[in-house]
Amino acid sequence: MAGIRETKKRETRQAIMQAAITLFSEKGFEKTSIEELARAAGIGKGTIYGYFQTKSDILHAFCEDELEILHEELTTNADREIPILRQMVSIYMSEFRHITENREFARHFMQQTAFPRDVDMAKHLANEDNYFKLLFPLLEKAQERGELRNDVDLLYITGHFYGLYLLLVSAWFTGRVPTEEAESALETLFRQAIEGLHPRPEHISTEGAQHE
Repeated sequence: MAGIRETKKRETRQAIMQAAITLFSEKGFEKTSIEELARAAGIGKGTIYGYFQTKSDILHAFCEDELEILHEELTTNADREIPILRQMVSIYMSEFRHITENREFARHFMQQTAFPRDVDMAKHLANEDNYFKLLFPLLEKAQERGELRNDVDLLYITGHFYGLYLLLVSAWFTGRVPTEEAESALETLFRQAIEGLHPRPEHISTEGAQHE
């Protein structure tokens, strides 16, 4: 019975999420009411509050789903010595496909992710912290393999990748990068960043060179 209840809960949560994606896209986040979400999901208004207290909570749930996607990617590659470039492209393309399934919802979601409201800041920071906990070990291993400089803070390295990912998403929205070219574009951007993050070679000092 417990298994059946859990399955039902997952199905209900998914129905609410799907209704939100559809209605937020069609009507906008602010103009969508909880009552409308309930009708679209085929449940009572009170049931929604058993899962999400506010509409913003639904967006945060979408963030949690992104973290689950990241976790699955890392688990898949956990025991494989895959170059950091391929790992980063794989992770962020999974996120890209996840958020761009619905254009209008993706636009609102990315806005809330990049520029969270003050009232949502605590949950946003908690999601960020969980994101870092998953990603940092991957970057540390790349540093140990000599693929990334070890004198750069992991937060800033993550910022390089995430900033370029946001650039790709923006270019997709404007039509500069079509869906079929997204992966190759992201790989190019990431490769350029990684080349700039390679360990520094040993340099002969200018003074030393002058004495030779």
